[in-house]
Amino acid sequence: MSINRIEQRMAELQSKKEKAFITYITAGLPNMEATEEIIKAQKGYTDVIELGIPFSDPIADGPVIQQASYEALLGGASLKKTFELMSKLRSEGCEQPILFMMYYNTVVNYGVQAFAKKCQECGVDGLIIPDLPMEEQEDMLAALKGDDTTILIQLVSPVSAARIPEILDGARGFVYCVSAMGVTGQAADFHREVINYLKDVKSKSQIPVMMGFGIRTAEDVAPMKDIIDGAIVGSHFINLMRENSFKPEAAKEYVQNFKKELNAL
Repeated sequence: MSINRIEQRMAELQSKKEKAFITYITAGLPNMEATEEIIKAQKGYTDVIELGIPFSDPIADGPVIQQASYEALLGGASLKKTFELMSKLRSEGCEQPILFMMYYNTVVNYGVQAFAKKCQECGVDGLIIPDLPMEEQEDMLAALKGDDTTILIQLVSPVSAARIPEILDGARGFVYCVSAMGVTGQAADFHREVINYLKDVKSKSQIPVMMGFGIRTAEDVAPMKDIIDGAIVGSHFINLMRENSFKPEAAKEYVQNFKKELNAL
């Protein structure tokens, strides 16, 4: 089994005893050129970039990402254009681990086999598909099999307890721990049992454990610093980009500071 970019980065961080930092941005917000510049600005600071594929009904996302998705679609963003962006980045030598966060309807519409092949060709390192439960992943996993370019990232939530060992059986890259009940972008008022839940996931996981949903600053994850292997910031990052007119410099400053503070906890 060859190592893909996400797994390689995680292994490097673990050898240095550093935490991973992951950001989420919506592809095509405010346009594909800006998305490209925001990705490039994070080089050397953000360990993995989640690129959201705009979708008309993003059920796992809160108002910030829903609005971002809506605006990106209005601006002409599409899966095809996101693949083109990926090809351009890779052809220019970008080795940043990048994964797609998306909904399964988009995959089915494209064709599961064709989609997997295109991801592998364009250098998409991973997929997060929140509406594709473990019991229904067979087709997707079969399509990705035999080529480690693209891996499927598993999600667990505070209600996953009994299923965690099964979900993590054969999981790759990292496990995405949803830290709050509900949709993305809520304030950092984490699920009351979140510490016990994260400990449970950590004790059963062979791969790094990442925490997402509601994180704004490195300080937000301080209570979990001895359990988790990294943090994911989505809605707050989009809000920050908006407030700064999507300037790449603002992205660089934020991720530089967050990464530094995360590893100083």
